[in-house]
Amino acid sequence: MRLPRIEAAVALLRHEQEWLPRLAQELPVPVPAPVRLGEPDAGYPWPWSIVPWVPGRSADIDPLAAAEAAGFGRFLAAVHRPAPEGFPRNDYRGVPLASVAERFERLLHRVSTSDIADTLPLTAMRQRWQRATAAPIDVPETRVHGDLHPRNLVVDGGRLASVLDWGDMTTGDRAVDLGAAWMLFPVETHAEIWAAYGPVSPATLDRAAGWALLLGLSLVDAGLAGDRVFAEIGRITLLRACAQ
Repeated sequence: MRLPRIEAAVALLRHEQEWLPRLAQELPVPVPAPVRLGEPDAGYPWPWSIVPWVPGRSADIDPLAAAEAAGFGRFLAAVHRPAPEGFPRNDYRGVPLASVAERFERLLHRVSTSDIADTLPLTAMRQRWQRATAAPIDVPETRVHGDLHPRNLVVDGGRLASVLDWGDMTTGDRAVDLGAAWMLFPVETHAEIWAAYGPVSPATLDRAAGWALLLGLSLVDAGLAGDRVFAEIGRITLLRACAQ
């Protein structure tokens, strides 16, 4: 069952209810398209959904096998198609990196003044971010998932079994999704991702690395609040993003 816990999530659930049944027909990986819809009643104030159960564990617990790199590229290519009329749009995902620069600076400051600062390539991160924000958006807007962190991916024996939590889906810059490559796969496998995905411009790769930095910092910041698994994934993401 998919039940919003806060009122702000209601609109995100409505997005899933409307659009996941359509997306499910186009994607090579299962997604939780609702099989039943519920409305407020009996003391519960918001809409809710019943979605299929998918065996497996989240990718932060059971990482994707390196052999899944090409499959992940094909999944992204299937998502990144022109958005139909009425597709959702939000102000936080798939937007120009300059519009989230304040968030990057805030996270970087917190991390750089923490007790794990000496484990991170802070100077390289700054240089990589500057390169990313200078890269123009040189591709048309498409549909994007917008939140491809490891806890939104279900893995079964190393295989990508499902992609969850589509509430942040939006029309925007595909680079936000491409940035997940640094979170999920070693840099050595990225050529397989891009080969399966299709042509990716140097500017788009730079922007994708910028999103990887922002998402990596977010995970490390979650680690400072006690989430050690996310902290390590974030640290690895930052190291990978600065290695290219």
